[in-house]
Amino acid sequence: MLESLLLSVMSVAAPPAPNIVLILADDMGLGDLGVYNEASKIPTPHIDAIGHAGLKCTDAHSASAVCTPSRYALLTGEYAWRTHMKRWVLGGGSKALIELDTPTLPAAFQAAGWTTLGVGKWHLGVGDDDPVDWSKPWVHGPCDLGFDHWQGIPASLDMPPYVWMIDDHLETQPTATIEDSAHRRQGGGGFWRGGGIASDLAIKDVLPRTIDVACGWIESHADDDAPFFLYVPLSAPHTPWLPSDQARGASEADWYGDFMIDVDRGVGRIDAALHAAGIADDTIVIVTSDNGAHWPVKDVEHFGHHANGHRRGQKADIHEGGHRVPLLVRWPANLGGGLTYEHPVGLIDAWATLADMLHLDMPEGGSPDGVAIDLNGRTIVQRPLVHHSGDGMFALRLGKWKLIEGLGSGGFTAPRRAQAKDGAPTVQLYDLESDPEESRNVAAAHPDVVRRLQFTLDAIRGDD
Repeated sequence: MLESLLLSVMSVAAPPAPNIVLILADDMGLGDLGVYNEASKIPTPHIDAIGHAGLKCTDAHSASAVCTPSRYALLTGEYAWRTHMKRWVLGGGSKALIELDTPTLPAAFQAAGWTTLGVGKWHLGVGDDDPVDWSKPWVHGPCDLGFDHWQGIPASLDMPPYVWMIDDHLETQPTATIEDSAHRRQGGGGFWRGGGIASDLAIKDVLPRTIDVACGWIESHADDDAPFFLYVPLSAPHTPWLPSDQARGASEADWYGDFMIDVDRGVGRIDAALHAAGIADDTIVIVTSDNGAHWPVKDVEHFGHHANGHRRGQKADIHEGGHRVPLLVRWPANLGGGLTYEHPVGLIDAWATLADMLHLDMPEGGSPDGVAIDLNGRTIVQRPLVHHSGDGMFALRLGKWKLIEGLGSGGFTAPRRAQAKDGAPTVQLYDLESDPEESRNVAAAHPDVVRRLQFTLDAIRGDD
């Protein structure tokens, strides 16, 4: 009788594990979303609703200002510059970057009883051949790194081959070819590189198909005994900018803004699927981006739209516009609505933070660079965050200070690299509290801060 009572109490005290939906937009800027920027030229009601109903992080950062290393860090909790990936991104046919013995976030949740699903843009390489031999099934892909099932494209949607992956093989081989397309800024069809393409794949259909698969998986797994972890790395609003007919002309930021509307509507469809299945309250929904928007100053001036907020720089840059990203978390069962977390947090912390929230053990070697963040703000962890630009420039954030190890943007904004003038500092130091736009390099006035941050960065990298 007593044993039966204890078992009953234990079952009541241990609520079922939540589902997790992690949506990673591609090149979506913090300032694109109304929940961050009331003056945004792009209506984003669905993503805004998730932010208003949950927690908004205002000082969140991708581990890199470009996508491959950012995605690596998100799924492993390790900076990608610790691998051979020192700059830029993988190609469409690159071999796998994540080693088979590297602990990953999806593998940890898989081991803990979650069904792990992924659909969208992978861009972490597959197989052990370079270039990939697409004619045969591969070992060393998403399903060998923790996903029970995977569908999507190998890399960015402007990189051949243009094919659809299903678990360990291609749906259709890339036997057809497609010609180059110029960027919308040059009057082109949206920008993609010419190369191989599956005869049954249309580039414009990739985003809606990704959303269709995600919604279908939510519906099919809603009643399972096991919770699910669903990773949805979108291919948009990265180029090619291919807004639907319904979205065309619906923003005030031309092709890019219209395509963002399709991203927002896609997120809305995923959220609607959760509500239709009756599991929205039992699901952690995370919406973020792999880096800042590819939105140079001339676009800001032309459209009056600050895709990266009023932060300096854009995608690939070491400045805030390159890596400060939106991060929204909704979990009705455990997080109140309308919350704001204003302290620095990295997407590299996602795994450790989720594990801490759900009381999961971290496997040996798991998330070596990530830390658990108390999103309720009861305990503030002041930890150093390493930033990394497209061409490999480093920066260190600690508290209000940001040290950039070099001059220039390190990315798309000119000058990429610059030389110091006679006697001037060779690094950049910004006080982000008084100068959030990184307009005043105060390295000369604070040599002690420069030395302290440089010492910390060297220690994190393991420099001799």
